[in-house]
Amino acid sequence: MQSLVKFVQDEFVAKKDFPEFGAGDTITVYYEIREGEKVRTQFFRGVVIQRRGSGSTETFTIRKMSGTIGVERIFPVNLPALQKIEVNKRGKVRRARIFYFRDLTGKKARIKEKRHY
Repeated sequence: MQSLVKFVQDEFVAKKDFPEFGAGDTITVYYEIREGEKVRTQFFRGVVIQRRGSGSTETFTIRKMSGTIGVERIFPVNLPALQKIEVNKRGKVRRARIFYFRDLTGKKARIKEKRHY
């Protein structure tokens, strides 16, 4: 039964080409918002806290600061409203899920950038 579900997901769910990103990376997600008849594009820029799941059920959580309030949003990777994802910075973290990031404020909340040669 499990392999049948996986087969259907692989066959019928359209995979989009998004760049590779992981926890600690700062990304910008562009997605559509429908308000009645109108459609507009909005973006959400923040730090990836986690990626979870696999295949068509994979999701990722992004956290940003809006003033002094932290805002988190969970996006499914296969969301039809997702238009594109841009990786702004690659973060150097040692965990796959950085929930400790929620408690950090000020300079401690900075994530070092990965050096690539």
